[in-house]
Amino acid sequence: MDNTKSSSEQITYSFIAPLLNEEGNVQELHRQIVETATRLGEPYEIIFVDDGSTDRTAEIARSLSPVTVIEFRRRFGQTAGLDAGIKAARGSILCTMDGDLQDDPAEIPKLLEKMHTEGYDVVASWRYNRKDSVAKRLVSRVADKLRKALLHDTIHDSGCQLRVYKRECFDGVDLFGEMHRFIPALLELDGWRIGEVKVTHRPRTAGTTKYNWRRSIKGFADMVAMGFWQRFRSRPLHFFGGVGLISIAVGMAILVWMLVEKIVFGASISERIWPLLGVFGILTGIQLFTFGLLMDVAMRNYYRTANRMNYVIKRVTHNR
Repeated sequence: MDNTKSSSEQITYSFIAPLLNEEGNVQELHRQIVETATRLGEPYEIIFVDDGSTDRTAEIARSLSPVTVIEFRRRFGQTAGLDAGIKAARGSILCTMDGDLQDDPAEIPKLLEKMHTEGYDVVASWRYNRKDSVAKRLVSRVADKLRKALLHDTIHDSGCQLRVYKRECFDGVDLFGEMHRFIPALLELDGWRIGEVKVTHRPRTAGTTKYNWRRSIKGFADMVAMGFWQRFRSRPLHFFGGVGLISIAVGMAILVWMLVEKIVFGASISERIWPLLGVFGILTGIQLFTFGLLMDVAMRNYYRTANRMNYVIKRVTHNR
């Protein structure tokens, strides 16, 4: 079967991999993807997104076929690479993976089988027996505990990008920061069904890891943002207004107590810090409540300008 793309051809599978300085892996990755895609027996495309590589990654990728190569002018990050690849994809099923060959494309049929037989919209991979360093596994385990506490998602491994998605999952979705780790949590928030399959994990044989302490900090910041977005995206006033009202109540309680001490007990309060703390609590509470109101207005405007609401409709049935 000729898998060469034409503008009118219906693509079933889009294989998407961001690349950064993977000149030692990109050719073999392409070969393994082609092998897997051929076995699936449906029209496919391969999209490589070069994230500003400084080696021969882009040059080697351009020499391969079939492939679409998207090259960034500079390094924008893995999340940007995935977003660009997803937006360029034409397949009804999107298959994402890292470009370091630690994800095995041969596992994709297992993910697709679970998607098709059990009706999932997304199927993620769980690297049950990881081949990373002890330090990296330790950091990942701590991050997973924090993720579970903040996001309450249902998958075990947010770091593995070997996943399959139905194309419609990304309608109206934009990815920023280091959000690629939390795509399942983001989609689960909108009601998409998320499944998981245990997969093999291979040691890196070429190139160097791109993970470091700075990415961990960025990931944690995005995790907190996701946690807030998950709980309060349609009602920020409930969070900021609630905290603001608590602050106002505490501040007023302090001032009332100071007034009681002054009038009833005749205590001197001129040199005590509590009156200042009471006033500070009230002013802080007013600011938080006002900020919550402004955030509420901003979120309403967001949903209007994005032509969406804070809910996702699964199905509309018309019986006549």
